Amino acid sequence: MTDFNYTLLRETLLPALFGTDEPDILYWGGRRIAREYRKETTEEIQTFFQEAGWGNLVLTSEKRKEMEFEMPLAQEEKQLDRHLEAGFLAEQMEYLKETSAETVVTEKRKRVLFHVHWD
Repeated sequence: MTDFNYTLLRETLLPALFGTDEPDILYWGGRRIAREYRKETTEEIQTFFQEAGWGNLVLTSEKRKEMEFEMPLAQEEKQLDRHLEAGFLAEQMEYLKETSAETVVTEKRKRVLFHVHWD
């Protein structure tokens, strides 16, 4: 699969198909992908992000019941919805921490922040 194929699907087709429900559907989809591709460590999750073409995920903060990841963005990536990645992170943390987890996405100027928290 080329970068162009990925761009066609992620930036053109999916938003047109999902409309205003895109964030919710992508979040659920990310969780589904995580169940199929279980990872045992945050390093494996970071490697998966790169292999999937999602970006360079960096762990910036880790506390008892939360983690924050950052992903730098290229200029052309700014309009892309990142709820797929957020759902993936939430599901992976549920697996690793053995409790329910949720991810909140915050887009900054040149980066995306993923704040994952669990019970």
